[in-house]
Amino acid sequence: MATTNATSRAAGRTDRPAHELDAPPWLRVESTLMATANAIRAAYDERLAPLGLTLSLASLLSYIAEFGPINQTRAAEHLDQGRAVTGTQVDRLESLGYVERRPDPDDRRVWLLAITDSGAELSASIAKIDEVLRAELRTGISRAERQALAAVLVRLQQNLHPPTPSAS
Repeated sequence: MATTNATSRAAGRTDRPAHELDAPPWLRVESTLMATANAIRAAYDERLAPLGLTLSLASLLSYIAEFGPINQTRAAEHLDQGRAVTGTQVDRLESLGYVERRPDPDDRRVWLLAITDSGAELSASIAKIDEVLRAELRTGISRAERQALAAVLVRLQQNLHPPTPSAS
């Protein structure tokens, strides 16, 4: 029979609860997932700080380097953030000389985001930092474990955003 927190404490044991629902909120899988995501973001921000970047800025710059010139709306959608936030980030990267806005030849109302030479150099540095940090994060975790984790995370996302039934 499974023990509860109260039973474990009464018996003088400090082991984990038998079921996650018996655990305090900070030990539940969702809390662990959020804490891990925050720790990963903080690690990226720390590694990117010497370049004068955050993970958000580095992600935008890397996206523009790989897929640009690209319009701001598409960049915002790719990064799953609002256009206003993306605009602020573009302003920052532009002021640093890493990206530039160019008129879209197909639509005078739209600006395209393009990488500059210094932005391309910085993007290469970002890729090296990412490679090293990902290797550290994956230490002791097999490819099969990473694939299983990815599958569970995708299912969690799908549970939050179930596909809409197609109209017939």
